Amino acid sequence: MNGFDRRRFLQAALASLGAAGCGASVLAAQEDSSAGLPTRPLGKTGQRVSIIGLGGFHIGTCEEKEAVAIMHEAIDEGLTFFDNSWDYHMGGSEEKMGKALSTGGRRHKVFLMTKCCARDYKTARQHLEDSLRRLKTDVIDLWQFHEINWDVDAEWLFDRGAVRCALEARREGKVRFIGFTGHKDYSHMLKTLQRQYEWEGKPFHWDTIQMPLNLLDAHYRPFQKHLLPEAVKREVAVIGMKGLSGGLLPDKLGVPAELCRQFVLSLPIASLICGIRSRKDLRQDIAAARNFKPLNQERLDELLAQVTQPGGTGKYELYKTTRYGSEYHFKQHGE
Repeated sequence: MNGFDRRRFLQAALASLGAAGCGASVLAAQEDSSAGLPTRPLGKTGQRVSIIGLGGFHIGTCEEKEAVAIMHEAIDEGLTFFDNSWDYHMGGSEEKMGKALSTGGRRHKVFLMTKCCARDYKTARQHLEDSLRRLKTDVIDLWQFHEINWDVDAEWLFDRGAVRCALEARREGKVRFIGFTGHKDYSHMLKTLQRQYEWEGKPFHWDTIQMPLNLLDAHYRPFQKHLLPEAVKREVAVIGMKGLSGGLLPDKLGVPAELCRQFVLSLPIASLICGIRSRKDLRQDIAAARNFKPLNQERLDELLAQVTQPGGTGKYELYKTTRYGSEYHFKQHGE
């Protein structure tokens, strides 16, 4: 890419951030909490969440006693948005999180999210009941449909009854808010977000959407250019993930983890889910959140330019370009 083309590309990338308000309204609503960890509004839900969340997959790799200790420390420090999924470590992540939240009134201090892998009514109901049991709770604050990575998923969720199950669960008080996630191709998620489903006599509105956001994403099939602005326009809360691109940004490209976090948190998102496997990881991420200041356009320009070449092919975004994700979903789609 020559100098002129690179400048034109960067201008387009930055314009896409500007189209989403570059976080203006969301960042303006950011507030410090009593624990000193900032919070942001979760879209139109009326809830506020810590600007970083604790990732359920990574905490599930820790030995149980250590995982529980890490989660207790996170809560004490004001990191109170917890992520999980029905399929993480065959339910092991939810079980560890359930044990961590079951003592000392901690469940009531946390905004708890988990994900459902099913697309049909019957299996979605099973996944919901499994998650409630493992997490030792009567209600899941946010229930998201996991890995909307196939074009058919938008139809399946509605035609096969999974969304009907979610709405039923919300009426029953077992689920408070409903969203979806994905990491493969923004087009599948955009289709799910934009489809004008009529449900119970009115258009269906998603509360949240979780997507990969990082410096590399801007250069290859960018979620932040095509999906993020649409979510912001619809007032659907955006939850970021893969801010380090699976660790490859700091490990292979030399971009410090704190700077990677700062870039994503400068976007109009409610929270960034962070992979935390140790107390060291936890303390680094809490420090990054407490010290966060949004990047200006000049610094955004510099950072995007730094990874233009390695970001152009998706080589370092394995979740977009390889067989990456839950085997449950590959089997579900006959792959």
